[in-house]
Amino acid sequence: MKFKKTHNIDMLSLQMQGSHVVIGGWIEDLRKLGKITFLTVRDVTGLAQIIVKDEKRIPEDLTRQSVILVRGIIQSTKARDFQYEIKADDVEILTKAVHPLPIDPIGRLESNIDNRLNARALDLRNQRVASVFKIRHQVLASLRKELERRKFIEITTPKIIGSASEGGANLFSLEYFGKKAYLAQSPQLYKEQLTIGLERVFEISSFYRAEKSHTGRHLSEFTSVDIEAAFFDYTDVMDVLENLVVSVFSDVEKNCKQELNTLERELQIPKQPFDTITYSDALDELGKAGIDLNFGDDLLDSHLKIIGTNHPGFFFLTDWPMSLKPFYIHEKDDEPKISRSFDLQYGHLELSSGGRRLHDPAKIRARLIEQGLDPASFEDHLRTFDWGMPPHSGWGMGLDRLMTVIIGTDNVREVVLYPRDPERLTP
Repeated sequence: MKFKKTHNIDMLSLQMQGSHVVIGGWIEDLRKLGKITFLTVRDVTGLAQIIVKDEKRIPEDLTRQSVILVRGIIQSTKARDFQYEIKADDVEILTKAVHPLPIDPIGRLESNIDNRLNARALDLRNQRVASVFKIRHQVLASLRKELERRKFIEITTPKIIGSASEGGANLFSLEYFGKKAYLAQSPQLYKEQLTIGLERVFEISSFYRAEKSHTGRHLSEFTSVDIEAAFFDYTDVMDVLENLVVSVFSDVEKNCKQELNTLERELQIPKQPFDTITYSDALDELGKAGIDLNFGDDLLDSHLKIIGTNHPGFFFLTDWPMSLKPFYIHEKDDEPKISRSFDLQYGHLELSSGGRRLHDPAKIRARLIEQGLDPASFEDHLRTFDWGMPPHSGWGMGLDRLMTVIIGTDNVREVVLYPRDPERLTP
């Protein structure tokens, strides 16, 4: 490069009139009027108009979306869409974009989701798409800030494991130096173990499920937000989750106004407290709608849509039957067939599942056998309970699903940079 970038576009203003600057970005528009060339240049922070008065500085074959550096002086402008413009002293072409491009990154020509994903890096030059991932960045920052404020410690657990982490069948297997290994579907057992010494832990990471699901809310690789807290009951971690969701919405509404405006999205901060209904309440509501279920029957999407209509927005669905929950979930002391558990719903969309965990190793072994699992496969996990395991509770939440609620889409692929599903392994 002949010269170095000195400013992002959002750092510039008419108050800097007469200042010499160097900006870098890609050409979003290019118009030649006689001996004057008008360039619209965008970087990740904004858009600027460039005036080039010497036609020899701009080659005839320069294409839109090419990357350039512009050295020039800020001056006033008569352009309606800009507060200032940059009169170019020099333009350095760094790379030319080869046309035709696979998609129109300006969004003037609409492309389907598959074509956009096949050219995802270029798709991010579309400001609607870029806004989604700027909001995702804010969501992650908000989650970490709030969990740290609540004295949770961030952890990183293994993603290559030697046995099924929750006894499930939907695991990806791989050869690991002559041994069979799996990709983790959750950090459940590890985060429980770590409460022994760290008490309150959280992880935000990718996990994997080998489900052949072809819906707008399922992925083979997904980002999960997980917490586990010693000396917390399930109602305590429900409070953490509710406040975390509200905090995320508040931070996005406060810090992402431009992005929300680009998406034409008016974000409503959820009202507290969230509605809470029990599994038994849900059966009663479904009965009034003409759907008769027995205690212990799972709730289908069609059932949750009815319940979600009765409880618009976020709501907790609590006290599920023990028969529907994993081996590590704790029962209610006075009602052993009912679990200390919950799901956080947004309409029919399940965002999070959690509950109080068993901390008595004898009870865990009994539950494993009851569910047809071999306790010997969980010995590495179970031995930590002999070292003094505190009572603990936690939850896992799908970050990608939460993002679909925030931006208002029903396709999780819109909020994931490079989604992986049964049909998509590249790019």
